[in-house]
Amino acid sequence: MSLEPQVSVVIPVFNEAGSIDALLGEVLPVVRGLGRPAEVVLVDDGSTDGTTDLAAAAARREPDIVFVRLRRNFGKSEALNAGFAAASGTIIVTMDGDLQDDPAEIPRLLSELDGGLDLVSGWKATRRDPLNKRIPSKIFNAVTRRVTGVDLHDLNCGLKAYRTEVVRSLAITGDQYRYIPVLAAQEGFRVGELAVNHRPRQHGSSKYGWERYLRGLLDLLTITFLGRYRHRPMHLFGGIGLVLLAVGFAVSAYMSVLRFMGESIGNRPLLLLGVLMILVGIQLLTFGLLSEMIQRQHARSRADDSASRVRDVIR
Repeated sequence: MSLEPQVSVVIPVFNEAGSIDALLGEVLPVVRGLGRPAEVVLVDDGSTDGTTDLAAAAARREPDIVFVRLRRNFGKSEALNAGFAAASGTIIVTMDGDLQDDPAEIPRLLSELDGGLDLVSGWKATRRDPLNKRIPSKIFNAVTRRVTGVDLHDLNCGLKAYRTEVVRSLAITGDQYRYIPVLAAQEGFRVGELAVNHRPRQHGSSKYGWERYLRGLLDLLTITFLGRYRHRPMHLFGGIGLVLLAVGFAVSAYMSVLRFMGESIGNRPLLLLGVLMILVGIQLLTFGLLSEMIQRQHARSRADDSASRVRDVIR
């Protein structure tokens, strides 16, 4: 009887037909040489180039491969969620399927977890990508470090290792997969990084363009807000509301003094501004109170709807 896997290597793939055989040719020997039961979970995120057939054939041929096929292309976050749901190991390793991540680094990542960390993020210290990808990535990582306080050099590296409780506690949506270390740190998990080997792309082309950074900025705002104010929304909305109320009352008091002095204030824009600030301040205070009521009444949902997006699973 086969042993339950202790390590699950989750690899989302999308139109990587040129890489899939070489990828498995590198990953499987590493996984089988870990000295503990392990599996490889391939998640096909709606490929259209033959990746599906190659991955399914490999899963039928190799007993330690699990193949998960999504109904269409949902994006990397949903592919990872589906892979996490299908994984059986107590430790999960993620890596990209384009051969740029080196599977030989997996044992080193696991050693870092054995040292007490809950999540180890790879750091492409010497990145083998064009300059037009390296520079925006450096800016993105620097801004994220500054805003979140999580001191990692390379949040966008796909090569990571997690304890299972980390991924089970996170709800990853949109393009928030790149912020998994930030989300984990916000939940109190011990997060670290390890410099890893990075290789040039051998097949295909990058699936991401410049717009990923715009989406990343919006996701950063969302994650920063949720991390700081998820359990105390009144501190944000109420704080802004009180400031607006104070300024609005001060403006209105000034206009009242002018009125008592005999000046006409009916056509003064400052009067409208004061009234507007008072109204908006009251609305923000009300919104903060409602947010507190909702937050207290409903615990954060952990329901994972990834299973509804999976077409089939081949073990």
